[in-house]
Amino acid sequence: MDRSSRASVATFYAPGAWERRVALDEAAAHHATVRRLAVGDVVRLTSGDGRRAHGHIESVSKRELVIECDVSTTDLVRARPYVELWAPVGDRDRMLFLAEKSVELGVSAWRSVIYRRSRSVNPRGEGAAFTQKLRARMVSALEQSGDAWLPQILPECDATVAIPPVATGGAILLDERGLPMPDILASAHAPVVLALGPEGGLEPEEREAFEDGGWRGASLGTNVLRFETAAIAALALTRALLKTT
Repeated sequence: MDRSSRASVATFYAPGAWERRVALDEAAAHHATVRRLAVGDVVRLTSGDGRRAHGHIESVSKRELVIECDVSTTDLVRARPYVELWAPVGDRDRMLFLAEKSVELGVSAWRSVIYRRSRSVNPRGEGAAFTQKLRARMVSALEQSGDAWLPQILPECDATVAIPPVATGGAILLDERGLPMPDILASAHAPVVLALGPEGGLEPEEREAFEDGGWRGASLGTNVLRFETAAIAALALTRALLKTT
């Protein structure tokens, strides 16, 4: 959300330890150029692991952005209650869109899950190269939102392999036949794992595996939602209603 009451401060992702001078790569330099930033401008750094600090631009070129970091301004941000999203492997552009919005909504971890119907989607988002694109989109969203935590990207896996070990009280499957999601969240505690099916829905054996694993069905209503719409709605509700104690 835009805030007209104060000037916008550009945020740059800078993992690892911070010293007085933080040198960032060509992508950061391009970002600074697009933002028309100049030497002396105030910026913010985010580590992705809970730290934020301010600094100012010391130099900028086509290949490098150097920021003089004021380490004394470092802000330690507590991690939110753990929420993991199981995103179905599907259309790659829609998966990238969901990855961006997931960061804005504060998801803790992301797992791409392959369902039987995932294999009929083309082009679909899977494999090592796509994971790199996914992470880049998440980093961009982290910088845009100014958050301090970058989600962990868990290994891609097949649904029938992943389901059994994750059966906990916080394991929730989005399912129109389940109880309303606010009712489910009223008794849920972190860690929470949110799973949603692929384009076209779950196969009977996949649904049975979730049920046998103790997952609770949560409904977002009777309309058929695209997977990214369902995930965004579920994450927003979870962050708003999840108990913190």
